Amino acid sequence: MNIHEVLKHYWGYDSFRPLQEDIIRSALSGDDTLALLPTGGGKSICFQVPVLAKDGLGIVVSPLIALMKDQVENLNKRGIKAVAIYSGMSKREIDIALDNCAYGEVKFLYVSPERLETQLFKARVQKMNINLIAVDEAHCISQWGYDFRPSYLNIKKLRELLPDIPVLALTATATPEVVEDIQKQLRFKKQNVFQKSFSRSNLAYIVVQEQDKYNRLERILKKIPGTSVVYVRNRKRTKEVALELIKRGFSADYYHAGLTHEERSKKQHDWIHDKTRIIVSTNAFGMGIDKPDVRTVVHLDLPDTLEAYFQEAGRAGRDEKKAYTIALVEEADKLNLQQQIENSFPSVEVIKRVYQAIGNYLQIPDNSGQNETFEIDFSELSHRFKLNFIEIFNSIKFLEREGYMQFNEAVYNPSRVKIITNRKDLYQTQLKHSFIDSLVKTLLRMYGGLFDGYVKINERLIAKQLNVAQNKVEKALSFLHQSNLIDYLPATNKPTVTYLQPKVPLTHFYLSDENYSFLKKRAFDKMAKVLDYVSDNTTCRSVKLLAYFGEKDAKACGVCDVCLAKKEKFSDTQAEALQQAILKLLSVKPLGIKDIVSQLPQNNETQIVEVIQWLTDAGKLKKNNRQEFELV
Repeated sequence: MNIHEVLKHYWGYDSFRPLQEDIIRSALSGDDTLALLPTGGGKSICFQVPVLAKDGLGIVVSPLIALMKDQVENLNKRGIKAVAIYSGMSKREIDIALDNCAYGEVKFLYVSPERLETQLFKARVQKMNINLIAVDEAHCISQWGYDFRPSYLNIKKLRELLPDIPVLALTATATPEVVEDIQKQLRFKKQNVFQKSFSRSNLAYIVVQEQDKYNRLERILKKIPGTSVVYVRNRKRTKEVALELIKRGFSADYYHAGLTHEERSKKQHDWIHDKTRIIVSTNAFGMGIDKPDVRTVVHLDLPDTLEAYFQEAGRAGRDEKKAYTIALVEEADKLNLQQQIENSFPSVEVIKRVYQAIGNYLQIPDNSGQNETFEIDFSELSHRFKLNFIEIFNSIKFLEREGYMQFNEAVYNPSRVKIITNRKDLYQTQLKHSFIDSLVKTLLRMYGGLFDGYVKINERLIAKQLNVAQNKVEKALSFLHQSNLIDYLPATNKPTVTYLQPKVPLTHFYLSDENYSFLKKRAFDKMAKVLDYVSDNTTCRSVKLLAYFGEKDAKACGVCDVCLAKKEKFSDTQAEALQQAILKLLSVKPLGIKDIVSQLPQNNETQIVEVIQWLTDAGKLKKNNRQEFELV
């Protein structure tokens, strides 16, 4: 199939969005390509279509397990075979998944970056017929980016193994220096960037200096109907704000990564299907959740970077209709942000203590543990080793940036089963145990492919079919597992750490002072840009954001709080003079907007458009069939 047939067959669309086709054709021609598309710009189709249009499979590198799992599930629903490999899977699961990629009909292999370094992956990948390497969230490979992950540097080694396979890198947020660095780090054969403007003309960016945030938030939500996301910095505050909104008569709920899988799923479902109007969340909410009709995104707390702010704000108005992104700011917020950045860089001694405590907690011997994943209970770790929770979290984030370990917030992995014996041995066990016989028959009836690979199961539904308690099913599955008849992997929903290199004794633990200082300075520099954004009341908000991302010639949006304030200063005398000037121009001949603006260079474009609209509404002007304005 050609690319348009692929798009129609699998997605039902007749045409691509702007730039998508150019990006796809660049990848199909074998060129290394960097695609910069704003949040909601359709990045996934840019790598999925070229992979489907050719023989072979595509490798997709992504740092977000939840997003990987969502995309794999969505592809499988469309009849496209896809698998994912990430921390938390058993060695046997990974082995089977890689075998299916090498010898089966898999079209997409999603992989977390730390898995690229394993010997098993390196050996198997060379047996696969790969047609494209897609790098999602590509800004993670740059130390200048806002979410640098050392494990992304492993992609260079993948390129060495597959020197003739093109790379398609994608991101929604990258400054000019990050754009340059992504191409350098991914060893592009030549520079090749496709960038859609980050401008969102339907979005009004607004900053409000406000001490009474609850009352202001109430007024905003009453004035602007529709779905809303309210972002705050910590988990405790999500619940506090949601309860306050409920008390004030709103339909609201809260969301953060510390909730159980069932709680997160229900809250997401209710919000997406408009049972809940407002979701109050940490930055954990939003990735992979594509709700087009969000009318307001409100920040009650300041994010660390403009990249994070832009991405979160960009979740409003994906349906291209009018939407608002509002930051409520008071003086204390700036001091709080500075303190939070300072806290995110614990002393080297604290980081060492946390590193040692994790190793002791998990009972990992020195020089072992590489590429192994372990569940971790932060409350227990904090209590047992007398460590501050915030210090633990920030130390782990720093250990992650230094390449010692990968941290994953709680990600739900459903129970999985694979039958690892032959039918004859399994049948012999069934003959000896009547309940095991009923269980196996129910499993085979409810789930297909149990002999071929790992299949997700639901113990509660199985128990319901058998009319027994769920724990009886779980015990029987564990018995079959211990008898080496099945591989049973119970569901998990805890944070994990993956050791990216063997655990080292403290005498060999090293943090570069230079790197530590660089990272800290960069964090404060990025914070300064956030503070400058919310403090500047003279530059259009959209212009300010776009300039940060390299678009230096953007025009004033006309709808942000800064532009609206300037409009209010437009005096009656000025308006009258501009009316007469426009009427005089149009008395000669009809003109389009661009021509009118070019012939009145001393006037503000926003004001010209405003006056033309007023004259049209007043019946003094009309548009002809060439979309020009003329006198009535």
